[in-house]
Amino acid sequence: MNDHPHALPQGYELYEYRIRGVLGHGAMGITYRAWDTNLDKEVAIKEYLPGDLAERIEGADVGPRSSSDRDAYLRGLDGFLKEAQTLALFRHPSIVTVHRFFEANGTGYMVMEYEKGESLSALLRRRKEPFTEDALKRILLPLLDGLAVVHGAAFIHGDIKPANVRIREDGTPVLLDFGSVRTGFGDSNARGPGAVTPGYAPIEQYYADGNVGPWTDIYALAAIMYEAVSGRPPP
Repeated sequence: MNDHPHALPQGYELYEYRIRGVLGHGAMGITYRAWDTNLDKEVAIKEYLPGDLAERIEGADVGPRSSSDRDAYLRGLDGFLKEAQTLALFRHPSIVTVHRFFEANGTGYMVMEYEKGESLSALLRRRKEPFTEDALKRILLPLLDGLAVVHGAAFIHGDIKPANVRIREDGTPVLLDFGSVRTGFGDSNARGPGAVTPGYAPIEQYYADGNVGPWTDIYALAAIMYEAVSGRPPP
C-alpha cells in the first residue's frame, strides 16, 4: 500500500467513513481506501490536496501553502466539488461510480465505489508477452464507450494512464481517479497544464495555454495501447 506524508492516518473517521489506508496519490490529491460504517462496505475516497498549492496545516485540516496560493486553492476546491457533482451523474460500467461528495477539514472529498482487481500498470509489468488483439479489445472498447459518456457531457479525464485503469476480477476495465477532470472544451477551464504523466500526456498538457479536449484522453489511451503491444512504456 502506498504511503504519503500528508495522508490522513489509518483509523481516522471522516463522518461515517473510517480510513484504512492510501490507495494512491497524484497532482490533485490523495485517494484512500475506507470503510463505510453505515453500509458495511469498502469505498474509495478522493481528497482534494493539490501538492503545489496546499498542505496539511494542523491535524486533519488542509489549507493553502501561502496567502498568495489562497485564491487558486479555493478556485480549485470549487471546481473539484462541481466536477464531483457532475461525475456523480455518470452511470457506466467502465467509469468509477461517485456516491457522494462533501466539504470537511477545509477541503473536499469524493466518495467512490471501491473497485477490486488489479491495476493495468501491475498487469503490464507482470505479463511476459504482448497483449493479443482480442485482449486489447476487451480493455479498449469498454473504455472508449465510457469516455464517450464523459466527453458527451463536455468533460475529459485528463490523466489516463495504466495506474488509473483497474481490471476487475471478471476482466472488465474501469477508469479511476477523475481528480484531474476538466470541463468546458476550448475555454480557460480546459487549458493545460494539469496532471502531466510523461509518456501518456500529449503536448498540449505541458503548456498553460494548451488546448485540451477529448483528443487528450484519446492520445493517453493510445499510449497505453502502444505499451500493451510493444511491451515498453511510451517514450
